[in-house]
Amino acid sequence: MSDPNVDVEKRDVDQRAQVDTHTPAEKLADVSLDPELRSDDEAKGVPDAEASLTSDVSEDVAPAVEEFMAVAAEQNEAAAEEIAGQDNNVEVAPYISFEDVSKAFGDLKVLESVSFFVKPGETLCILGRSGVGKSVSLQMLMGFLKADSGRIRVAGEDICAFNEKQMQEIRKKVTMVFQNGALFDSITVGENVAFPLREKGELDEEQMRQIVKGLLEMVGVAGMDDLLPSDLSTGMKRSVAIARALASQPEAVLYDEPTTMVDPLMAHLLGNLIMRLKDQLHLTSIVVTHDMRLAEKLADRIFFLHEGKAVFFGTMEEMRRSEDPIVKEFLALDDLVLPV
Repeated sequence: MSDPNVDVEKRDVDQRAQVDTHTPAEKLADVSLDPELRSDDEAKGVPDAEASLTSDVSEDVAPAVEEFMAVAAEQNEAAAEEIAGQDNNVEVAPYISFEDVSKAFGDLKVLESVSFFVKPGETLCILGRSGVGKSVSLQMLMGFLKADSGRIRVAGEDICAFNEKQMQEIRKKVTMVFQNGALFDSITVGENVAFPLREKGELDEEQMRQIVKGLLEMVGVAGMDDLLPSDLSTGMKRSVAIARALASQPEAVLYDEPTTMVDPLMAHLLGNLIMRLKDQLHLTSIVVTHDMRLAEKLADRIFFLHEGKAVFFGTMEEMRRSEDPIVKEFLALDDLVLPV
């Protein structure tokens, strides 16, 4: 497999040459009011991928939510600049990287000498069949599992030897949206989203109420504050889990199969939401998925795993041109149209 740094070096230089002078608050509030520019998504009642994050937030809480999101965007820009360094001619360092990482459970080798990276503000989609180690990679990034060998770096730090206290600091920067949502079953949806805000202890009750209401509206589950997680569908639980993740103002979010077992409309909504979070909050993201449509929409780069080994790492366009028989088979099966 070729060195991925060579393939992307020119593109990274080009991207750094583009300067955006808008502030994070201006980007969040930049919603087109021209009806002719409204997308098909808007006509269906689904916010499109370019709509402002706060476009569906109630007027009474919009200022508080916009300020909260603007702080998160500024924080993420600052984190990216810190990792990049001061010299614009130096290639941007990854925010997350695996370097020859291996993991086994007994005799079962789940990952074998796996390497990939995600640069600040980018989205990596990890593809592959079930049971090839995709979700295990996320759990190692969060410190729930330890690598047997290799190096895992997050925000410039090698986390492989970190203890639980050190990993708690990493989890303030990187959060995970689990397949099942991993919500607290015994408390309401609103209290779930408020949990990270209470942990920080920086807001009063009224401020937290406004942020929680706005975040739930932002992710498409408005008015569900007082429900319990057991009252929600799978897709709604994922939306609430994303709202809770955003409440912690992370620098990076890991999504484990965000569109699995949800209806097409919810999958479309979640995909657009993840893209808007990346573009407007400058979030670094890893998305584990089987959904090629989602990967095509979100991915700056694709990492393809097969039987615990790295088969491909590059852009979607490069993947489409790949001559690897495993990649070609995966793409062919994805394109297959089954009779009704």
